[in-house]
Amino acid sequence: MTAATVLKSENTIAAEMRRVAQAAKAASRPLALADAETKSQALRAAAAAIRAQEKAILEANGKDMAAAEDRSLTAAFKDRLKLTPDRVEAMAAGLEDVADRPDPIGRVQDEWMRPNGLKISRVSVPLGVIGIIYESRPNVTADAGGLCLKSGNAAILRGGSDSLHSSRAIAECLREGLRQAALPEDGVQLVQTRDRAAVGEMLRQHDLIDIIVPRGGRSLIERVMQDSTIPVIAHLEGICHVYVDGAADPKMARDIVLNAKMRRTGICGAAETVLIDRSQAEKQLPAIVDDLVQAACEVRGDAEAQEIDNRVVPATDADWETEYLDAIISVRVVDGVTEAIEHVNRHGTNHTDTIVTNDVETAETFLSGVDSGIVMHNASTQFADGGEFGMGAEIGISTGKLHARGPVGADQLTSYKYVVRGGGQTRP
Repeated sequence: MTAATVLKSENTIAAEMRRVAQAAKAASRPLALADAETKSQALRAAAAAIRAQEKAILEANGKDMAAAEDRSLTAAFKDRLKLTPDRVEAMAAGLEDVADRPDPIGRVQDEWMRPNGLKISRVSVPLGVIGIIYESRPNVTADAGGLCLKSGNAAILRGGSDSLHSSRAIAECLREGLRQAALPEDGVQLVQTRDRAAVGEMLRQHDLIDIIVPRGGRSLIERVMQDSTIPVIAHLEGICHVYVDGAADPKMARDIVLNAKMRRTGICGAAETVLIDRSQAEKQLPAIVDDLVQAACEVRGDAEAQEIDNRVVPATDADWETEYLDAIISVRVVDGVTEAIEHVNRHGTNHTDTIVTNDVETAETFLSGVDSGIVMHNASTQFADGGEFGMGAEIGISTGKLHARGPVGADQLTSYKYVVRGGGQTRP
């Protein structure tokens, strides 16, 4: 390929991404003004289209899966990529759940009267145009597009190249929903090229795109946060912890650890590290390891864990900061809740962490001391999901601290403005 050909390709992608962003900006205005029923109508029509197009969606996914097989991608990656009839139905049901939720736009968050008679209200409004950059999970196309629609935002979706066929079929169902509700179909647009240059062009459209939401591995997040000229709501990797306290119920601890790791190993809410209180390690760790090994999970651990159970293989320092997304887990023996909190805050990614204990005071110490977007007591980390939180769906789990934190649903895809009503007041 000559330099001139490369330049022509880059110019074409730049022009196309500019066109997409301009179309999204134009669509964002009527979407922002759409009433609740119209948006819900669009979401329900999109859900109906997904059900009607199930065969086409699964056929498209079959193409993506075949390409994944040819590339010998990991089992965890292929699990994230794969669609089944149940997963297609879950996408449709998720859109209907979002449609049934209260409209997040136009809510009066606060209001007060000033001594001079001015009435001031703080009212929720859409963010505008949201660019979502994600990797292999095609269901994110439905979740992200639906949540943006519900919150009156236009969405530019840049899915992973591995899921392009699947995402294209799903995005068309969302656009069909918009058409049926007489809303601009460019309210949801899928970037059609696999060329990574499109991401760079997207990150430069600061005059047209209001927020970027990256969802994927560390390399994607770091690139977006480094290169973006647009504010970012980051979904960093999920290095999630289960701390088994000395006052934990043994059966509950086993059930939670096994579910948190093995229900689906390839999702961001999967546990990657188990911390266990030294006072109970000899009693509880072998049974926990039994469950994990029987489920074909490799267990890596510190010297103390290895001494307790010889099936535990040595962990390295890197293991404490690795998102495996696979049937591998690291185990460390700690001296109570204080050391557990220190470990989580040092090695975690501020995603989701849980404590298993029957001691309420210890639980509260953990919940207040761990600096993560989601902290749990006696529950599996796999509940770190907007649908499980009653949001209908999520655009991701924000691990940052500005604007949104934890599951990002329709409510979190809003900003606010101040509305001031007067009666002729002038300022002296």
